[in-house]
Amino acid sequence: MNIKDRNPEKKEWTIEIRPKKRLLDIDLKGLWLYRDLFYMYVKRDIITVYKQTILGPAWLFINPIISSLIYCFIFGGIAGMDTDGIPQMLFYLSGNAIWTYFATCVTQNASTFTANANVFGKVYFPRLTTPISNVLTSIVTFLIQMVVVLIFLMFYIINGSVMPNLQICFTIPIILIQLGIMGMGIGIIVSSLTTKYRDLSVLVTFGIQLWMYITPVVYPLSQAGIGKLRYILLINPVTTPIELFRCGILGKGEVEITYLIWSWIFTIIVAVAGIMIFNKVERTFMDTV
Repeated sequence: MNIKDRNPEKKEWTIEIRPKKRLLDIDLKGLWLYRDLFYMYVKRDIITVYKQTILGPAWLFINPIISSLIYCFIFGGIAGMDTDGIPQMLFYLSGNAIWTYFATCVTQNASTFTANANVFGKVYFPRLTTPISNVLTSIVTFLIQMVVVLIFLMFYIINGSVMPNLQICFTIPIILIQLGIMGMGIGIIVSSLTTKYRDLSVLVTFGIQLWMYITPVVYPLSQAGIGKLRYILLINPVTTPIELFRCGILGKGEVEITYLIWSWIFTIIVAVAGIMIFNKVERTFMDTV
């Protein structure tokens, strides 16, 4: 036998699984190769939530309407909060839509490791596929809920009650990307910690509810006046994106460039920290889950 025949020929593998050398290591090639998983995860998440329900996906339209009606009754009726001249129903619908999108990005990603432990332990695929899919699912849900917002918006535009700022409306995709990255970053940090401290998963839902009340979702930023309360609201990194969203959709909102820059800095820090912690925990989490 020829010596050359004993040496295995060099093979070109379609997929090479290698350990991450750096904590800030994003396998973009792997994410692209497994891009079909994004569609499968998004489809699964939407179908699973509304499976065996009487109204099915109609809940995507019913939930924001019911929530906004409750906000109108409590904050607009009992508390008598001003909405800067914006019709109450439209004001609460728009705020509820963008906040629900961000909150879902956080809460869904907060259980990435614990909810997918069985899959992670048996099958290889880039783990970041899961949190990114959660963000994509939240975007799809947001777009569906925006149909309700747009119906009310068109009604009030015809009435002359509101006039959207079309120039700022073009920034809405950027706002969605920012809030998605921020929510994913916070979520995967919490998820990484919940592999050891399960109590955090309970605190996430409670924390998100509290966070909503220090964010101008059910009230305009102008309600805070010019004192310390306004400063506290502005250093909240979610405040400026929501105000920018309202400024585009409703034509009214208060956006300060300083706090917009701070919001992006916070987003980048959280995203980088989240990926680093995620990559570190990914190596050993099966021993603790």
